[in-house]
Amino acid sequence: MLRKRCVIYPKDIQIITGRSERYSHGLIQKIRKFYHKNEHQFVTLDEFSEFSGIPIQQIEQYI
Repeated sequence: MLRKRCVIYPKDIQIITGRSERYSHGLIQKIRKFYHKNEHQFVTLDEFSEFSGIPIQQIEQYI
């Protein structure tokens, strides 16, 4: 059984969006702020999907 990650990293966002590393880090920060998370807390795939409007099925193709 193949396990998939439940968190998303800036490098994943770079691959999905084609944007820069700086943009990806900034987006992670915006998502953390939106969900009232602390700096040490992870952003989940579901949170990224909801925030970005990209269906989770499409995101999972890149992870």
